Amino acid sequence: MKKDRLLAKWLSNELTKEELAEFETSPDFEKYQKIKNYTAHLEVDDLDKNAMLSNILSQKKEVTKVVPLHKKWMFRAAAIFVLTLGITFVMKFFVPETQTANFGEKTTFSLPDNSEVVLNSGSEIHYKKWNWDNNRHLELKGEAYFRVAKGRRFEVQTSLGKVSVLGTQFNVKARKNRFDVVCYEGRVKVNYANTQILLTHGQSVSFENGKQVKRNVIAMQPEWMDNQICFYKENIKSLLDEVERQYNIKIKLNTKDTTALFTGKLPAKDLAVALQIIRTTYHLESRKDSNNIIIFDEK
Repeated sequence: MKKDRLLAKWLSNELTKEELAEFETSPDFEKYQKIKNYTAHLEVDDLDKNAMLSNILSQKKEVTKVVPLHKKWMFRAAAIFVLTLGITFVMKFFVPETQTANFGEKTTFSLPDNSEVVLNSGSEIHYKKWNWDNNRHLELKGEAYFRVAKGRRFEVQTSLGKVSVLGTQFNVKARKNRFDVVCYEGRVKVNYANTQILLTHGQSVSFENGKQVKRNVIAMQPEWMDNQICFYKENIKSLLDEVERQYNIKIKLNTKDTTALFTGKLPAKDLAVALQIIRTTYHLESRKDSNNIIIFDEK
């Protein structure tokens, strides 16, 4: 090749001015010049420049494997996809689900076995989807109505007690120290402290501060689902707490006499009527302050 001949003649100082000018414009000239300058300082016997040239030219350049940039992005995208899929699976099946009903609202939803739950205002439920058919267990804070699909044991755990059924319709309410369970269809087993009670259709039990009250009901479903707030022997503070939840308001009570128990119904969609019933029943006056808080005072 012409380039090889020029390199050999350059090493032997046999290039003409024209050939030297052409050779110096070569892209590899700087590299060859460094090699020549370095070997000029070496003291070796009978340096064979032609052999050195042949050795340099015969060396194969190492080829570095380069992964195209687009392939790197494909690998990264695939890894992110797999990771996201795994996180989504864990979140969907292993992390507890939470359903809530804010003050002034009700929430209806279905469980994995198509059991239906209606949450009353100011309530929430936690449960896990994973292996639900074999472990139908949930935690309730507040009040909820259940239409349970037939299957394995269905458990509702509250801070005050537990309700167990196989397939039925019932209502559970756990507020502060009050625990109420009503069976509307089938049978339910209620556990409270060291007490266990079996309820059948139309039966209800209430626990408060260790006291138990069992009674019969004629309603086909909880009154609160028909926008009525039903009370059975509840004190005025519990009554006002429930009114606050249903109407999403704040109430302040200025009275010393809070021992009278209330049994009856209040509307959940007509605040004026609800306040009138409370005023008449407890002989109170009501007003609204600058912060829109309703205040009950003694007459």
